[in-house]
Amino acid sequence: WMFRLMPKSYYALDGRVNPLHVAAQLLVMDFLQTLAHLAEHKVSAEVYKRSHKPHHRFLNPRLFDAFNGSITDTVCMILIPLYCTANLVPANCWSYMAFGTIYSSWLTLIHAEYSHPWDPVFRRLGFGTAGDHHVHHKVFVKNYGHLFMYWDRMLGTYKSPLEVDKFRKDI
Repeated sequence: WMFRLMPKSYYALDGRVNPLHVAAQLLVMDFLQTLAHLAEHKVSAEVYKRSHKPHHRFLNPRLFDAFNGSITDTVCMILIPLYCTANLVPANCWSYMAFGTIYSSWLTLIHAEYSHPWDPVFRRLGFGTAGDHHVHHKVFVKNYGHLFMYWDRMLGTYKSPLEVDKFRKDI
């Protein structure tokens, strides 16, 4: 707020939550985050080692591991995509707060050490689940998406947790 980096609409307190803006923000953010995540893994071994590898020390992630990453990882996978999303999908303050609440909660939930009752439905809809993200932490070269698995399916990098023998099937 101090440097007015966000679009004018971000500071608008009028109106209410617009579900279409929130959905667009979630989709755009996850697309950009997926690309950043893939890049951190693929650009070079040195980039991976200095940015994202510290997060991969969590082979069996837990809820609060979601935001436990290096500064470089946080800038590349969270701050830059958030800033781009805010400028690509102009929304009012209320929609942005709804987006931020859903986004941060979802990132936490996919790092859970257990499955959630809604996971089978989410998986059918292409939404990311704890099991999907645990696949990434086990095999490293699959499931780069966080909120949605659409991008991994399009990129050919999706692997169902039901196809992985290296961890508990109930996640």
